[in-house]
Amino acid sequence: MDRFEEMRAFAAVVDAGSFVRAADALHVSKTAVSRLVGDLEARLGVRLLHRTTRRLSLTVEGEVFHARCKELLAGVEEAEAEATARADDAIGLLRLNVPVSFGLLHLAPLWPAFLQLHPGITMEVTLSDRIVDLVDEGYDLAVRIARLPASSLVSRKLASTRLVLCASPEYLRRHGTPANPAEIARHAVFTYTLLSTGEQWSFEGPEGPVSVKVTPRMRSNSGDTCCAAALQHQGIVLQPSFMVAGHLRSGALVEVLPQYRSIELGVYAVYASRKHVTPKVRVLIDFLVEAFRIRAWGG
Repeated sequence: MDRFEEMRAFAAVVDAGSFVRAADALHVSKTAVSRLVGDLEARLGVRLLHRTTRRLSLTVEGEVFHARCKELLAGVEEAEAEATARADDAIGLLRLNVPVSFGLLHLAPLWPAFLQLHPGITMEVTLSDRIVDLVDEGYDLAVRIARLPASSLVSRKLASTRLVLCASPEYLRRHGTPANPAEIARHAVFTYTLLSTGEQWSFEGPEGPVSVKVTPRMRSNSGDTCCAAALQHQGIVLQPSFMVAGHLRSGALVEVLPQYRSIELGVYAVYASRKHVTPKVRVLIDFLVEAFRIRAWGG
């Protein structure tokens, strides 16, 4: 039998003055309390209580043991109270995994404000486009940009972004503007190697879905590298609106074939379980939801 339960039953009997009242206080049967105290005495090899039909009293050994029990039980209660208090506070280390480009462009500017709101939190932010295992690698939360598949993880959608086909006006002046998706295959293109559709670029056009197989001039696992090539008038890219929106607004890039829209992706906060979400994770999710309520990029 659990030593803690034996000690708790013994202390309750002494405090209540009877087995019956102790049983009521512990919400168990009198038989259970008697058995716990009996097991305790048997394990210790000493009598702790003098029992008569009228009253209970402590033996000398019982007095010493009762005092120590009260100290230990009080310590357990204090530890539980401290743990509960900490569970209600947003404190501790937050380990995050976020995509590189999105993390630099749209998350890095948010972290100072978040830390100022929650001085008890420290953060470890890892930027990587690799899909990490949150549980095995010890991350509290990840931000992912995807058409999120079903999984054991829990997600909260923060925003949407779409892939935009674009190039610089200078490149299009030199090489011509594609009239339809099939003509993209004849142009220099720069592809992001982690794109879920690979080098098969898909669009929804006026007459329905259409796709084109491209042969890249260069492949890269960095969307910024692809965008840099487009900004230097080297070719056409298919990149998310959260990356190219500023360049489109400035005119450095223009959308190609705007009547053909490519896939839309969600921006998600992903965490391991809906149960027992710690306050530090909960306040971060709420913060991100509010921060992206108005997006910094177009649809």
